[in-house]
Amino acid sequence: MIEYLNNMAGTLTTYEPDNSLKKGYLLIFAEIFNDIKKNRWLTYQLFKRDFLGLYKQTYMGIIWALVIPIFSVGIFIILNTSGVLSVGNIRAPYPIYAVMGMMFWQLFSGVLISASNSLAGAGPTIVKINFSKKSLVIASLGKSLLSFFIQLILLVVLFFVYKDTPGPEIILIPVFMLPVLIFALGLGFIFSLLNAILRDIGNILSILATFLMFLTPVFYTRPSEGLLSAITQYNILYYLVSVPRDIILLQSAPGLVGFIISSFVSFAVLVICLVVFHLTETRITERV
Repeated sequence: MIEYLNNMAGTLTTYEPDNSLKKGYLLIFAEIFNDIKKNRWLTYQLFKRDFLGLYKQTYMGIIWALVIPIFSVGIFIILNTSGVLSVGNIRAPYPIYAVMGMMFWQLFSGVLISASNSLAGAGPTIVKINFSKKSLVIASLGKSLLSFFIQLILLVVLFFVYKDTPGPEIILIPVFMLPVLIFALGLGFIFSLLNAILRDIGNILSILATFLMFLTPVFYTRPSEGLLSAITQYNILYYLVSVPRDIILLQSAPGLVGFIISSFVSFAVLVICLVVFHLTETRITERV
C-alpha cells in the first residue's frame, strides 16, 4: 500500500481555482466516479486493514461487538419489566426486537462516527502523500459492517433460543441496510471535513448519536400520540432503522412509504455531500 501511495504521489496533478466551474458541474459526477474507480485498490486495502484489524489487539476480540447491544438491550429489559418504561405492544420476543433495532442503529452511528474520524485519524499520511481522501471515508465502512454481521449472528442465535421463526422478509436485510449505509456515509463525508478542522466535532457526534437513539424507536414501538410521536413522524432514522425491523418481525409495513421516501432522501444526501467533499478535499491538507 505504501508503494501504491508513493506512485500516486509521483503523479503530476494540476489544481486550479474553481476548476469545476470551468469544466461545468455536469461533468463533476464523471470526475468523482473516475476518481473513486482509479483509487479502488487503495480503498480496498484500507477497508481490509480496518476490517481485519478492528479487534486484532484486544483480549476479548469480536466479543466487544456483542457487549454494547447486549448491555443496552439488558437495560431496556430491566426498565420494561420493572414498569419504569413501556416499550409498547410488541408481537415478538423483546430481545429479538431490540437486538434487530440495535443492529440497524449501530450500523448508522458506527459508519457516521468512523467516517467522521477518518481524515482526522490519517493526518500524517494526508500531509505527506497526495491521494484521494474519499478512499479513507469509504474504507471506514469496514468496522461497522463487521460489527453488523457479528450482531446478525447473535440475532440468529436468539431466533433459535426463543424458537421464533422469522418471515421470508429477513432475506431483505441487505436491501434494508443499504439506505442506512448511504445516509450515514453521506453525512460522514461532510463531518469528516468538519472534524479534520475542528476535532470537537467527533465528540459532539458521539453525544448526538446517543441522544438521537433515544428519540428514535430503536428499543420501543412508535408512540401513537404526544410530542415523541410527532418527532418520529419526521425522523428519517425511524424509517431507515425501525421500519425494516417491523417489516421483518411483524410482517407489517405502516411506514413503508416513509422508508421509500427516506431511501431517496438518503441517496440525495450522499450525492450532495460527495460533491461538496470532492470540491473541498484538495484544500483540507493544510487544515488537518
